[in-house]
Amino acid sequence: MPHRKNTMLVAVTLGMAVIASGQRVRSSGTPRSTPVKARQTLKKMTPQQKFVLDTVKFAVALPEPDPQDRLRVLSSAANVVSPIDRKMAKELWREGVRMESELIQLGKTPAVSLMSGGQADCASAQSFVENLPVSSVVAAEQALIGAVTTCPKQTLEIVSRRLSAALEKKIVAPRALMATAEAMGMKSPWSQTHFEKLFSSLPEAEASTGEAQNFAAMYARMAAEVDKRTAARTGLELLEWLGKLEYSPLRTLSVNIASGAMKQALGEVGFQDALQGNVTAASLVRNIQNSGGQGRVERPPVESVSVLSAMKNNGTDQSERLRELAASERAREAAAHGFAAGTSGEKQQAAKYFDMAFAAVDEVWESRTPEQNIAAVVEEVSEAAAQIDSVDALARAQQLRYPSAEAIAMLAVARVVSSRGIMEQK
Repeated sequence: MPHRKNTMLVAVTLGMAVIASGQRVRSSGTPRSTPVKARQTLKKMTPQQKFVLDTVKFAVALPEPDPQDRLRVLSSAANVVSPIDRKMAKELWREGVRMESELIQLGKTPAVSLMSGGQADCASAQSFVENLPVSSVVAAEQALIGAVTTCPKQTLEIVSRRLSAALEKKIVAPRALMATAEAMGMKSPWSQTHFEKLFSSLPEAEASTGEAQNFAAMYARMAAEVDKRTAARTGLELLEWLGKLEYSPLRTLSVNIASGAMKQALGEVGFQDALQGNVTAASLVRNIQNSGGQGRVERPPVESVSVLSAMKNNGTDQSERLRELAASERAREAAAHGFAAGTSGEKQQAAKYFDMAFAAVDEVWESRTPEQNIAAVVEEVSEAAAQIDSVDALARAQQLRYPSAEAIAMLAVARVVSSRGIMEQK
Protein backbone atom coordinates (compact mmCIF):
# COMPACT_ATOMS: atom_id res chain seq x y z
CA MET A 1 0.00 0.00 0.00
CA PRO A 2 2.74 2.60 0.80
CA HIS A 3 4.47 1.85 -2.55
CA ARG A 4 1.22 2.40 -4.41
CA LYS A 5 0.58 5.70 -2.63
CA ASN A 6 4.11 6.97 -3.19
CA THR A 7 3.97 6.07 -6.88
CA MET A 8 0.70 7.92 -7.32
CA LEU A 9 1.94 10.95 -5.39
CA VAL A 10 5.09 11.23 -7.54
CA ALA A 11 3.07 10.92 -10.75
CA VAL A 12 0.43 13.43 -9.71
CA THR A 13 2.97 15.86 -8.29
CA LEU A 14 4.80 15.76 -11.61
CA GLY A 15 1.51 16.41 -13.37
CA MET A 16 0.85 19.33 -11.04
CA ALA A 17 4.27 20.77 -11.77
CA VAL A 18 3.49 20.66 -15.47
CA ILE A 19 0.19 22.47 -14.85
CA ALA A 20 1.86 25.10 -12.70
CA SER A 21 4.63 25.80 -15.23
CA GLY A 22 2.32 25.76 -18.21
CA GLN A 23 4.48 23.21 -20.06
CA ARG A 24 2.95 20.76 -22.52
CA VAL A 25 4.74 17.44 -22.49
CA ARG A 26 4.27 14.24 -24.40
CA SER A 27 4.77 10.96 -22.61
CA SER A 28 7.50 8.85 -24.21
CA GLY A 29 5.25 5.87 -23.73
CA THR A 30 2.51 7.23 -25.97
CA PRO A 31 2.57 5.41 -29.31
CA ARG A 32 3.00 7.59 -32.35
CA SER A 33 0.16 5.68 -33.96
CA THR A 34 -2.43 7.26 -31.63
CA PRO A 35 -5.64 7.69 -33.69
CA VAL A 36 -6.22 11.17 -35.06
CA LYS A 37 -9.50 11.60 -33.15
CA ALA A 38 -7.83 10.64 -29.85
CA ARG A 39 -4.94 13.03 -30.52
CA GLN A 40 -7.41 15.83 -31.23
CA THR A 41 -9.24 15.11 -27.96
CA LEU A 42 -5.96 15.22 -26.02
CA LYS A 43 -5.00 18.50 -27.65
CA LYS A 44 -8.27 20.08 -26.60
CA MET A 45 -7.86 18.96 -23.00
CA THR A 46 -6.07 21.34 -20.62
CA PRO A 47 -3.44 20.04 -18.18
CA GLN A 48 -5.89 20.67 -15.34
CA GLN A 49 -8.54 18.55 -17.05
CA LYS A 50 -6.04 15.77 -17.69
CA PHE A 51 -5.13 15.85 -14.00
CA VAL A 52 -8.80 15.55 -13.02
CA LEU A 53 -9.27 12.55 -15.33
CA ASP A 54 -6.18 10.81 -13.94
CA THR A 55 -7.31 11.46 -10.37
CA VAL A 56 -10.82 10.15 -11.04
CA LYS A 57 -9.46 6.99 -12.65
CA PHE A 58 -7.17 6.40 -9.70
CA ALA A 59 -9.87 7.11 -7.12
CA VAL A 60 -12.43 4.72 -8.59
CA ALA A 61 -9.75 2.02 -8.94
CA LEU A 62 -9.11 1.94 -5.20
CA PRO A 63 -10.47 -1.23 -3.53
CA GLU A 64 -13.82 -0.65 -1.81
CA PRO A 65 -15.07 -3.77 0.01
CA ASP A 66 -18.03 -1.85 1.48
CA PRO A 67 -20.68 -1.17 -1.21
CA GLN A 68 -21.86 1.94 0.68
CA ASP A 69 -18.33 3.37 0.44
CA ARG A 70 -18.13 2.43 -3.23
CA LEU A 71 -21.38 4.28 -3.83
CA ARG A 72 -20.04 7.40 -2.09
CA VAL A 73 -16.89 7.35 -4.24
CA LEU A 74 -18.80 6.81 -7.49
CA SER A 75 -21.12 9.71 -6.73
CA SER A 76 -18.24 12.07 -5.93
CA ALA A 77 -16.16 10.92 -8.92
CA ALA A 78 -19.02 11.32 -11.38
CA ASN A 79 -19.78 14.84 -10.17
CA VAL A 80 -16.12 15.87 -10.45
CA VAL A 81 -15.56 14.46 -13.94
CA SER A 82 -18.95 15.35 -15.43
CA PRO A 83 -17.94 18.82 -16.75
CA ILE A 84 -14.90 17.29 -18.48
CA ASP A 85 -15.94 13.85 -19.68
CA ARG A 86 -19.69 13.30 -19.74
CA LYS A 87 -19.31 9.77 -21.07
CA MET A 88 -17.14 8.71 -18.14
CA ALA A 89 -19.56 10.36 -15.73
CA LYS A 90 -22.48 8.42 -17.22
CA GLU A 91 -20.58 5.16 -16.81
CA LEU A 92 -19.92 5.96 -13.16
CA TRP A 93 -23.54 7.01 -12.59
CA ARG A 94 -24.71 3.79 -14.24
CA GLU A 95 -22.56 1.68 -11.92
CA GLY A 96 -23.75 3.73 -8.95
CA VAL A 97 -27.42 3.23 -9.81
CA ARG A 98 -26.85 -0.50 -10.14
CA MET A 99 -25.18 -0.57 -6.72
CA GLU A 100 -27.95 1.55 -5.21
CA SER A 101 -30.49 -0.93 -6.57
CA GLU A 102 -28.62 -3.89 -5.10
CA LEU A 103 -28.44 -2.26 -1.66
CA ILE A 104 -32.16 -1.54 -1.65
CA GLN A 105 -32.95 -5.10 -2.71
CA LEU A 106 -30.95 -6.24 0.31
CA GLY A 107 -33.13 -4.04 2.52
CA LYS A 108 -30.43 -1.42 3.13
CA THR A 109 -30.73 2.36 2.83
CA PRO A 110 -28.12 3.67 0.36
CA ALA A 111 -25.70 6.24 1.78
CA VAL A 112 -26.09 8.24 -1.46
CA SER A 113 -28.95 8.17 -3.96
CA LEU A 114 -27.94 8.89 -7.54
CA MET A 115 -31.49 8.16 -8.62
CA SER A 116 -32.96 10.87 -6.41
CA GLY A 117 -30.64 13.47 -7.90
CA GLY A 118 -31.80 12.68 -11.44
CA GLN A 119 -28.28 11.68 -12.44
CA ALA A 120 -29.17 8.28 -13.86
CA ASP A 121 -29.80 7.85 -17.56
CA CYS A 122 -33.32 6.73 -18.35
CA ALA A 123 -32.32 3.16 -19.26
CA SER A 124 -30.70 2.75 -15.83
CA ALA A 125 -33.71 4.37 -14.14
CA GLN A 126 -36.05 1.94 -15.91
CA SER A 127 -33.93 -1.03 -14.85
CA PHE A 128 -33.89 0.30 -11.27
CA VAL A 129 -37.68 0.46 -10.92
CA GLU A 130 -38.21 -2.83 -12.76
CA ASN A 131 -36.00 -4.63 -10.24
CA LEU A 132 -37.39 -2.87 -7.17
CA PRO A 133 -39.21 -5.21 -4.76
CA VAL A 134 -42.63 -3.96 -3.67
CA SER A 135 -41.50 -4.31 -0.07
CA SER A 136 -38.76 -1.73 -0.69
CA VAL A 137 -40.80 1.19 -2.06
CA VAL A 138 -40.50 3.13 1.20
CA ALA A 139 -36.71 2.73 1.33
CA ALA A 140 -36.53 3.75 -2.34
CA GLU A 141 -39.09 6.56 -2.09
CA GLN A 142 -36.71 9.40 -2.99
CA ALA A 143 -35.30 7.35 -5.86
CA LEU A 144 -38.79 6.74 -7.24
CA ILE A 145 -39.49 10.46 -7.12
CA GLY A 146 -36.31 11.05 -9.12
CA ALA A 147 -37.33 8.39 -11.66
CA VAL A 148 -40.82 9.72 -12.40
CA THR A 149 -39.55 13.31 -12.42
CA THR A 150 -36.66 12.86 -14.84
CA CYS A 151 -37.72 9.83 -16.91
CA PRO A 152 -41.54 9.64 -16.83
CA LYS A 153 -41.81 8.01 -20.26
CA GLN A 154 -39.70 5.03 -19.19
CA THR A 155 -40.66 4.73 -15.51
CA LEU A 156 -44.06 6.23 -14.74
CA GLU A 157 -46.16 3.18 -15.58
CA ILE A 158 -43.81 0.80 -13.75
CA VAL A 159 -43.63 3.02 -10.67
CA SER A 160 -47.41 3.36 -10.58
CA ARG A 161 -47.75 -0.45 -10.60
CA ARG A 162 -45.20 -0.83 -7.80
CA LEU A 163 -46.99 1.74 -5.65
CA SER A 164 -50.37 0.12 -6.32
CA ALA A 165 -49.08 -3.29 -5.28
CA ALA A 166 -47.51 -1.76 -2.17
CA LEU A 167 -50.76 -0.05 -1.17
CA GLU A 168 -52.54 -3.40 -1.28
CA LYS A 169 -50.09 -4.55 1.40
CA LYS A 170 -50.46 -1.29 3.39
CA ILE A 171 -46.95 -0.24 2.42
CA VAL A 172 -47.27 3.48 1.84
CA ALA A 173 -44.75 5.92 0.36
CA PRO A 174 -46.73 9.19 0.44
CA ARG A 175 -44.18 11.45 -1.28
CA ALA A 176 -43.68 8.97 -4.11
CA LEU A 177 -47.46 8.70 -4.47
CA MET A 178 -47.71 12.48 -4.66
CA ALA A 179 -44.97 12.71 -7.31
CA THR A 180 -46.62 9.97 -9.36
CA ALA A 181 -50.03 11.63 -9.08
CA GLU A 182 -48.50 14.91 -10.25
CA ALA A 183 -46.95 13.14 -13.24
CA MET A 184 -50.18 11.29 -14.03
CA GLY A 185 -52.31 14.40 -13.56
CA MET A 186 -54.32 15.05 -10.40
CA LYS A 187 -57.61 14.47 -12.22
CA SER A 188 -56.49 11.17 -13.75
CA PRO A 189 -58.34 8.00 -12.68
CA TRP A 190 -55.14 6.59 -11.15
CA SER A 191 -54.55 9.66 -8.98
CA GLN A 192 -58.18 9.89 -7.85
CA THR A 193 -58.38 6.18 -7.01
CA HIS A 194 -55.07 6.04 -5.20
CA PHE A 195 -55.83 9.13 -3.16
CA GLU A 196 -58.80 7.28 -1.68
CA LYS A 197 -56.83 4.06 -1.26
CA LEU A 198 -54.03 5.86 0.54
CA PHE A 199 -56.18 7.03 3.45
CA SER A 200 -58.04 3.75 3.75
CA SER A 201 -54.71 1.89 3.84
CA LEU A 202 -52.76 3.95 6.35
CA PRO A 203 -50.06 1.88 8.11
CA GLU A 204 -49.79 1.19 11.81
CA ALA A 205 -49.58 4.58 13.49
CA GLU A 206 -46.85 3.64 15.97
CA ALA A 207 -44.41 2.79 13.19
CA SER A 208 -45.16 5.80 10.99
CA THR A 209 -45.01 8.88 13.20
CA GLY A 210 -42.29 10.41 11.05
CA GLU A 211 -44.53 10.24 7.97
CA ALA A 212 -47.42 12.19 9.52
CA GLN A 213 -46.48 15.45 7.85
CA ASN A 214 -46.11 13.74 4.45
CA PHE A 215 -49.58 12.18 4.71
CA ALA A 216 -51.00 15.58 5.64
CA ALA A 217 -49.20 17.22 2.72
CA MET A 218 -50.59 14.61 0.32
CA TYR A 219 -54.09 15.29 1.60
CA ALA A 220 -53.61 19.06 1.33
CA ARG A 221 -52.44 18.74 -2.27
CA MET A 222 -55.32 16.53 -3.40
CA ALA A 223 -58.33 17.53 -1.27
CA ALA A 224 -59.42 20.27 -3.66
CA GLU A 225 -59.00 17.95 -6.66
CA VAL A 226 -61.58 15.37 -5.54
CA ASP A 227 -65.30 15.67 -4.90
CA LYS A 228 -66.36 17.01 -1.50
CA ARG A 229 -67.70 13.69 -0.30
CA THR A 230 -64.33 12.04 -0.91
CA ALA A 231 -62.48 14.99 0.63
CA ALA A 232 -64.61 14.71 3.78
CA ARG A 233 -64.23 10.94 4.13
CA THR A 234 -60.46 10.86 3.53
CA GLY A 235 -59.91 13.88 5.77
CA LEU A 236 -61.69 12.18 8.66
CA GLU A 237 -59.71 8.98 8.09
CA LEU A 238 -56.49 10.96 8.26
CA LEU A 239 -57.52 12.86 11.40
CA GLU A 240 -58.53 9.61 13.12
CA TRP A 241 -55.13 8.13 12.24
CA LEU A 242 -53.31 11.22 13.52
CA GLY A 243 -55.27 10.96 16.75
CA LYS A 244 -53.62 7.58 17.40
CA LEU A 245 -50.15 9.10 17.40
CA GLU A 246 -48.44 10.19 20.58
CA TYR A 247 -48.48 13.91 21.21
CA SER A 248 -45.65 15.77 19.46
CA PRO A 249 -45.13 19.07 17.62
CA LEU A 250 -45.08 17.05 14.38
CA ARG A 251 -48.52 15.63 15.10
CA THR A 252 -49.86 19.11 15.91
CA LEU A 253 -48.44 20.48 12.68
CA SER A 254 -49.91 17.59 10.68
CA VAL A 255 -53.37 18.05 12.21
CA ASN A 256 -53.27 21.75 11.39
CA ILE A 257 -52.28 21.05 7.79
CA ALA A 258 -54.98 18.40 7.35
CA SER A 259 -57.80 20.34 9.05
CA GLY A 260 -56.87 23.54 7.21
CA ALA A 261 -56.96 21.78 3.84
CA MET A 262 -60.22 20.05 4.76
CA LYS A 263 -61.84 23.37 5.69
CA GLN A 264 -60.67 24.92 2.41
CA ALA A 265 -62.02 22.02 0.36
CA LEU A 266 -65.39 21.75 2.15
CA GLY A 267 -65.99 25.29 3.34
CA GLU A 268 -66.52 26.19 7.00
CA VAL A 269 -70.06 24.76 7.17
CA GLY A 270 -69.10 21.55 5.38
CA PHE A 271 -66.05 21.14 7.60
CA GLN A 272 -68.09 21.49 10.80
CA ASP A 273 -70.75 19.11 9.48
CA ALA A 274 -68.07 16.50 8.74
CA LEU A 275 -66.59 16.80 12.24
CA GLN A 276 -70.02 16.41 13.88
CA GLY A 277 -70.19 12.90 12.44
CA ASN A 278 -66.82 11.83 13.88
CA VAL A 279 -66.23 12.30 17.60
CA THR A 280 -62.53 11.30 17.47
CA ALA A 281 -61.62 13.75 14.72
CA ALA A 282 -63.70 16.55 16.24
CA SER A 283 -62.10 16.07 19.67
CA LEU A 284 -58.58 16.10 18.19
CA VAL A 285 -59.15 19.32 16.23
CA ARG A 286 -60.90 21.01 19.17
CA ASN A 287 -58.13 20.12 21.64
CA ILE A 288 -55.42 21.50 19.38
CA GLN A 289 -57.40 24.68 18.71
CA ASN A 290 -58.04 25.22 22.44
CA SER A 291 -54.36 24.72 23.28
CA GLY A 292 -53.34 27.24 20.65
CA GLY A 293 -50.88 24.71 19.26
CA GLN A 294 -49.29 25.70 15.97
CA GLY A 295 -46.86 22.82 15.76
CA ARG A 296 -43.22 23.38 15.02
CA VAL A 297 -40.82 20.61 14.09
CA GLU A 298 -37.50 20.86 15.86
CA ARG A 299 -34.66 20.17 13.47
CA PRO A 300 -31.35 18.74 14.69
CA PRO A 301 -28.68 21.43 15.04
CA VAL A 302 -26.59 21.94 11.91
CA GLU A 303 -22.85 22.28 12.26
CA SER A 304 -21.90 25.75 11.11
CA VAL A 305 -18.31 26.81 10.53
CA SER A 306 -17.43 30.39 9.68
CA VAL A 307 -14.21 31.14 7.82
CA LEU A 308 -14.77 34.81 8.68
CA SER A 309 -14.77 33.92 12.37
CA ALA A 310 -11.58 31.93 11.88
CA MET A 311 -10.03 34.95 10.17
CA LYS A 312 -10.93 37.16 13.15
CA ASN A 313 -9.25 34.71 15.54
CA ASN A 314 -6.22 34.32 13.31
CA GLY A 315 -2.98 34.73 15.26
CA THR A 316 -4.40 33.07 18.36
CA ASP A 317 -3.78 29.34 18.59
CA GLN A 318 -7.16 27.58 18.75
CA SER A 319 -5.80 24.04 19.08
CA GLU A 320 -6.84 23.43 22.68
CA ARG A 321 -10.40 24.59 22.03
CA LEU A 322 -10.66 22.50 18.87
CA ARG A 323 -9.60 19.32 20.67
CA GLU A 324 -12.72 19.53 22.82
CA LEU A 325 -15.07 19.43 19.81
CA ALA A 326 -16.76 16.39 18.29
CA ALA A 327 -14.76 14.88 15.42
CA SER A 328 -16.83 16.25 12.53
CA GLU A 329 -17.00 19.75 13.97
CA ARG A 330 -13.30 19.62 14.83
CA ALA A 331 -12.46 18.62 11.26
CA ARG A 332 -14.42 21.50 9.77
CA GLU A 333 -13.27 24.16 12.24
CA ALA A 334 -9.62 23.09 12.08
CA ALA A 335 -9.80 23.26 8.27
CA ALA A 336 -11.32 26.77 8.46
CA HIS A 337 -8.51 27.90 10.77
CA GLY A 338 -5.96 26.22 8.52
CA PHE A 339 -7.35 28.17 5.56
CA ALA A 340 -7.27 31.41 7.55
CA ALA A 341 -3.69 30.85 8.68
CA GLY A 342 -2.59 29.78 5.21
CA THR A 343 -4.03 32.84 3.48
CA SER A 344 -2.22 35.00 6.06
CA GLY A 345 1.11 33.37 5.24
CA GLU A 346 1.39 31.47 8.53
CA LYS A 347 2.59 28.23 6.95
CA GLN A 348 3.52 26.33 10.11
CA GLN A 349 0.28 27.22 11.89
CA ALA A 350 -1.75 26.24 8.83
CA ALA A 351 0.02 22.87 8.70
CA LYS A 352 -0.75 22.31 12.39
CA TYR A 353 -4.45 22.96 11.84
CA PHE A 354 -4.61 20.76 8.75
CA ASP A 355 -2.87 17.95 10.67
CA MET A 356 -5.70 18.16 13.17
CA ALA A 357 -8.40 18.40 10.48
CA PHE A 358 -7.27 15.32 8.53
CA ALA A 359 -6.79 13.31 11.73
CA ALA A 360 -10.38 14.18 12.64
CA VAL A 361 -11.50 13.05 9.18
CA ASP A 362 -10.17 9.58 9.97
CA GLU A 363 -12.21 9.57 13.20
CA VAL A 364 -15.36 10.71 11.39
CA TRP A 365 -14.99 8.11 8.66
CA GLU A 366 -14.43 5.31 11.16
CA SER A 367 -17.83 5.96 12.79
CA ARG A 368 -19.76 6.60 9.54
CA THR A 369 -23.35 5.44 8.99
CA PRO A 370 -25.45 5.48 5.79
CA GLU A 371 -27.66 8.21 7.28
CA GLN A 372 -24.78 10.69 7.65
CA ASN A 373 -23.36 12.78 4.82
CA ILE A 374 -19.78 12.02 5.83
CA ALA A 375 -18.41 12.69 2.35
CA ALA A 376 -19.27 16.38 2.81
CA VAL A 377 -16.88 16.61 5.78
CA VAL A 378 -14.04 15.01 3.81
CA GLU A 379 -14.67 17.31 0.84
CA GLU A 380 -14.82 20.45 2.96
CA VAL A 381 -11.52 19.72 4.70
CA SER A 382 -9.72 18.66 1.51
CA GLU A 383 -10.93 21.65 -0.51
CA ALA A 384 -9.83 24.08 2.22
CA ALA A 385 -6.37 22.50 2.23
CA ALA A 386 -6.17 22.45 -1.57
CA GLN A 387 -6.91 26.16 -1.80
CA ILE A 388 -3.79 26.80 0.27
CA ASP A 389 -1.46 24.13 -1.16
CA SER A 390 -2.79 21.57 -3.64
CA VAL A 391 0.28 19.33 -3.59
CA ASP A 392 0.32 19.20 0.21
CA ALA A 393 -3.46 18.57 0.26
CA LEU A 394 -3.06 15.67 -2.14
CA ALA A 395 -0.32 14.17 0.04
CA ARG A 396 -2.54 14.49 3.10
CA ALA A 397 -5.46 12.91 1.25
CA GLN A 398 -3.35 9.90 0.33
CA GLN A 399 -2.39 9.36 3.96
CA LEU A 400 -5.97 8.92 5.15
CA ARG A 401 -6.60 5.56 6.74
CA TYR A 402 -9.55 4.39 4.64
CA PRO A 403 -9.38 4.00 0.82
CA SER A 404 -12.86 5.48 0.36
CA ALA A 405 -12.01 8.59 2.39
CA GLU A 406 -8.73 8.85 0.48
CA ALA A 407 -10.55 8.66 -2.85
CA ILE A 408 -13.12 11.32 -1.93
CA ALA A 409 -10.42 13.61 -0.53
CA MET A 410 -8.34 13.29 -3.72
CA LEU A 411 -11.40 14.05 -5.82
CA ALA A 412 -12.03 17.18 -3.77
CA VAL A 413 -8.46 18.32 -4.45
CA ALA A 414 -8.99 17.62 -8.15
CA ARG A 415 -12.10 19.79 -8.11
CA VAL A 416 -10.07 22.71 -6.75
CA VAL A 417 -7.28 22.17 -9.27
CA SER A 418 -9.82 22.05 -12.08
CA SER A 419 -11.31 25.40 -11.16
CA ARG A 420 -8.31 27.29 -9.78
CA GLY A 421 -5.18 25.55 -10.99
CA ILE A 422 -2.29 24.61 -8.73
CA MET A 423 -2.09 26.38 -5.38
CA GLU A 424 1.27 26.11 -3.65
CA GLN A 425 2.14 27.79 -0.38
CA LYS A 426 5.49 29.55 -0.66
